[in-house]
Amino acid sequence: MNILYVFPGQGSQYEGMGKDICEAHDIAARIYDRANEVLGYDIRDMSFNNPGDELNLTRNTQPALLTHHIACLEVFKDKTGGSVEPTMAAGHSLGEYSALVAANALTFETALKLVQTRGALMGEHGEGEMTAFMMAVDEIKPLAEQFNCAISACNQPMQTVVGGSSADLEALEAKVAEEFPRKKAIRLKTEGAFHTFYMDKAADLFKAALADADMQAPQIRVLSNYTGGFHDDDVEGIKERLYLQLKHPVMWDANLTTAFGEGVAKVYEFGGGIGPGEPTEKRPNLEGMIKKASRSLDPKPEYTPVINAATIEAATT
Repeated sequence: MNILYVFPGQGSQYEGMGKDICEAHDIAARIYDRANEVLGYDIRDMSFNNPGDELNLTRNTQPALLTHHIACLEVFKDKTGGSVEPTMAAGHSLGEYSALVAANALTFETALKLVQTRGALMGEHGEGEMTAFMMAVDEIKPLAEQFNCAISACNQPMQTVVGGSSADLEALEAKVAEEFPRKKAIRLKTEGAFHTFYMDKAADLFKAALADADMQAPQIRVLSNYTGGFHDDDVEGIKERLYLQLKHPVMWDANLTTAFGEGVAKVYEFGGGIGPGEPTEKRPNLEGMIKKASRSLDPKPEYTPVINAATIEAATT
């Protein structure tokens, strides 16, 4: 039976993230203690209290989310006695690093150092902004290129994210509104046009950190955002694809198509959350995309969120 673990990316962070699981589970609190030692600052306070809205700075968002992903994962593993064994893992953007931790290709500490560096470089050297268009990539790409914009993510067949300068995106949005008045466009809150040529400098600087990182061949199959398919066992190849991922589109729809093509019976989503309210009221970030991607399958994979204390309890009882 194929079991897929998935991990969301930026945009799924929120103030109070992780507080409920740390209060309920010592193993989660210990993950946060380990993270503090690696990062050199209090990621627990950053995640729980969001001082000065600094949780939403890319340099903090990425380590905070990875810590929450792995805390949820470790509590789940502890409560199930390791009886739920994944056969593949995937993550959206930043989440690909958590997927590699789940596959034992990276240790938690190594992944945390990598995303700390990655987030800092993206925040410091990244430029531009991003807009999500409810359009197919083949529809939006020619228009985007007319305005010096680039595809950032292919999330669903009819949801494509585009990156560019604020002025270029504004012109593109106006053009889309004129030619496709029923197509929705949503400007995203980011520090840059991630996964486009605007990240070239950040990616090139990040390459050295990837080269120095201790990585092993994954023990389960891990999906690559860059190719849309599975990583192979070649560590240097994985590092190269992680480098390229930073400045090329996230092929998330292709990732899901590849995974479901293998016959997935169960999907578990770990960490993050969206929507208003307390941690227990948050909704999973990737659920909608997963369910749409698997809508035509028979049988459909069983989907289970593992994103806070309440969903962990529901998933393990």
